[in-house]
Amino acid sequence: MGQWHKTGCVLCAQNCGLEILVEDNRMVKVRPDKSNLRSEGYACRKGLNVIYHQYPKDRITEPLKRVGDRFEPVSWEQAIGEITEKMKGLVDTHGPRCLAYMGASAQGGHFEGAFGISILKALGSQNFYSSAGQEFSSSWWLFGRMMGKQYNIAVPDEHASEMLVGWGWNGMESHQMPQAPNVLKAFSKDPDKTLVIIDPRKSETAAIADIHLAVRPGTDALLIKSMIAIIIEQGWEKKDYLKNVVEGWDRVRPWFEDVDVKAALAVCELDYDRVLEVCRLMTTGKWCMHPDLGIYMGRKSVLNSYLMNILGAVCGIFGVRGGNVIPGMVMPMGFHADERDPKTWRTLITNMPPAAAGSFPPAVMPEEILNDHPQRLRAVYVSACNPLRSYPDTTAYEQAFQKLDLLVVNDIVMSETARLAHYVLPCRTYYESWDGTFFPWTFPKVFFQMRRPIVSPPEKCLEACQIFTLMADRLGLIPDIPDALFEAAKGDRLTFGAKLMEWAAAGPESLAAMPFILAKTLGKEWDSAALAALWGVLMTAPKAFRKNAARIGFAPGMDQGDRIFQALLDKPEGLWVGEVDPAENFKAIRTPSGKIELYVPELEKDAIALDAASEEHDLKLPDNYPLILSAGRHTRYNINTLMRNPEWNKGKRDCTISVHPADAEAMGLTDGQQVTVTTEAGCEKGELQISDQVRKGTVLIPHGFGLIYDGKVYGMNVNRLTKNTHRDPLGTPMHRFVPCRIEPAAA
Repeated sequence: MGQWHKTGCVLCAQNCGLEILVEDNRMVKVRPDKSNLRSEGYACRKGLNVIYHQYPKDRITEPLKRVGDRFEPVSWEQAIGEITEKMKGLVDTHGPRCLAYMGASAQGGHFEGAFGISILKALGSQNFYSSAGQEFSSSWWLFGRMMGKQYNIAVPDEHASEMLVGWGWNGMESHQMPQAPNVLKAFSKDPDKTLVIIDPRKSETAAIADIHLAVRPGTDALLIKSMIAIIIEQGWEKKDYLKNVVEGWDRVRPWFEDVDVKAALAVCELDYDRVLEVCRLMTTGKWCMHPDLGIYMGRKSVLNSYLMNILGAVCGIFGVRGGNVIPGMVMPMGFHADERDPKTWRTLITNMPPAAAGSFPPAVMPEEILNDHPQRLRAVYVSACNPLRSYPDTTAYEQAFQKLDLLVVNDIVMSETARLAHYVLPCRTYYESWDGTFFPWTFPKVFFQMRRPIVSPPEKCLEACQIFTLMADRLGLIPDIPDALFEAAKGDRLTFGAKLMEWAAAGPESLAAMPFILAKTLGKEWDSAALAALWGVLMTAPKAFRKNAARIGFAPGMDQGDRIFQALLDKPEGLWVGEVDPAENFKAIRTPSGKIELYVPELEKDAIALDAASEEHDLKLPDNYPLILSAGRHTRYNINTLMRNPEWNKGKRDCTISVHPADAEAMGLTDGQQVTVTTEAGCEKGELQISDQVRKGTVLIPHGFGLIYDGKVYGMNVNRLTKNTHRDPLGTPMHRFVPCRIEPAAA
């Protein structure tokens, strides 16, 4: 007889609750978990197929070292010894700028990030790269300027809203909020609510919307500027809100006066009256906005996010119920890093700031390696991500990684990135280890789930946190821990905590190494550095979290964190660990004025210059690339690179090149035909799919394919078609606006 275990999905940021049947130490069946308070029994087909993620054929089960053109097994002692010796030697010779950590990017587990960043900082480097920098550099940098902290992400409070505006977002396929299809269907069916989707094509989400504004690709910024201009012209702006909680409105207001709105909307290929109606709705009811990659990775992406935030402020939706709110957090997603502080690094060659909660954009890493600067990147530690299939310009990444003096990869499989590494270290999967995520997607309550091991790992596989702890120990980053602490770790947690604090108070250097100290003491007893780190996080939680926890029912006291920790152990399905007071949302703003600050001087010139005439000129495509590729389409048949076994999509048309029927006819192409897509970056060949869901003049290709599985390449690698230099000023690749052409594939 098997046993059902409560756990969660690890494939996307929603981490829906799952129940998994385990028989003879093997996962055999998956169903939604109705007891999960966030997903409430919802799970998509991706999560229900997570067994394919757990059991790939290319699983790594022992440390590997590159020897010539092959990999050979080595002991953990040898691997860690050689890696740390080379890492320290490079830093000693070339300085700390030569070292980078690329991680903290997984959808299923965030704890390795704290350990990886701790090692990076201990060695004197600030070169942290993550997937947040891939997608959210523009948005999070602006939240840093306008809300005071880059991790102050204003999320939609959809459950208290009357209107949901999805912008560049296909939530029916991509989720990006808890139970997204259920939420969207509820808005669509409720006569008292309105679903507005702003998207160039009639996506699955646009198809059920009450209002669909089919904006011309690449003109979102012009549309938003026009909407603000309409609101000002009509006198609909929220004057009291702008006066009381916003700073800088008088300075930016002139940018939206004397705008030729009708000319601008003609460029956007939208009807004035329909846009006017949306503006009226935005200023007469409670609404929230949900932007996604169509905005973040679209043309003029920095301006998209900036003008969208100004629009939200003009309509008075930030910090209020039903609008966009700063949620409660167990732990922030990263840390604030303001490049105006002289202590904060920019990238050496590309001069990029750490815009996404302290992380740099992956698009610039190849240039940071492929140069002759004496302090160029020479050593990269990759953990829990696959840059060669996840980040732009695979060709540039291949060239760059082959130039490195040291490339180390933590993974569960021999990924495309691991194949170029000098050392590949075997991780436990998310169902063989303790782990959790800190995505702040709920309001006003704060949810957390600490997933536990439900199957045993191969003998030589470790948590990524444990691997980093071994490295820190060998690098001499952990102070000598007294025997009394090791003994205390075997007993009562609060007694251990008291002894730990007493010891740490006598040696301040121990605070920087605390994740590793917890890993070596409690983590040794629990066989989990991540679980030990969670206890440490909860025991030292900031005042705001402790207040939220008390509000949900965890009474204040010295042992509050320990009681929350025990509750999480007792509730594998997760629980509400806190609740925000919605009336205090503006207290989360950390700007110098204490208000939402609208004026961002670096963007003033571009915001003023944006107009119909310049956009009409700039939107013209070159003759050799007459179509616009949206590189990275979300569908129910793709996720990221975690689902490597193509069997989960057997019989599905999962990786195709989709075009509008009129474009196919004009090019003389037929459905199912093999065609080649060419961009400035390269070419990829695949199957043509003709669909009226695609806007005329555009091409859609999903991401998450081109994986080498069981010796074969499966599907197209869309990042072979994206140039890493095709990016916005903050490093976000413009994947949703890539000029391309399509031709019949050569035989």
